[in-house]
Amino acid sequence: MVDPKPAAKAKPAAKAKPAAKEKLVDKTSRPIVIDATDHIAGRLSSNVAKLLLQGNRVTVINSEKIMMSGRRRGIIDEYKQFLKISSILHPKHGPFHPRRPDTIISRMIRGMLPRDKPSGKEALSRLRVYIGIPRDIKSLERIQIEKAKIRKSSALYTSVEELARNVGWN
Repeated sequence: MVDPKPAAKAKPAAKAKPAAKEKLVDKTSRPIVIDATDHIAGRLSSNVAKLLLQGNRVTVINSEKIMMSGRRRGIIDEYKQFLKISSILHPKHGPFHPRRPDTIISRMIRGMLPRDKPSGKEALSRLRVYIGIPRDIKSLERIQIEKAKIRKSSALYTSVEELARNVGWN
């Protein structure tokens, strides 16, 4: 009798899984303190969001010195347009728009987290953003993210403090 099925081909050996990427910083009980002076807002926010999703506690200091790239007038006008969005029926019902530098940055980082999922909610709870440097954090070691640093003269950027002052902070 002839077997109707041809001989099964041998499967190639299973490929080894690539090693997991090394995490930027190990999880510790102490927070990772990032000095945000002269960092670009979007790049800093995405790096902080990654650290938070990896399970790290992150503290961002000097949030008012974070820079936004683009024309100063354009950034301020765009943000003022954003502030006009409100409820037609009752503006007190929201949405509420941040005007302080620390809340602008924490809202920006929140936008880069999956906050509807439990992992995103937990990650957001591990974030702290401060204007200036609080006393209890002065003694901790600070890091800067080289990928997020500005590369041109600071005159070509707008600081978050300047944006905040133009939209109603202080």
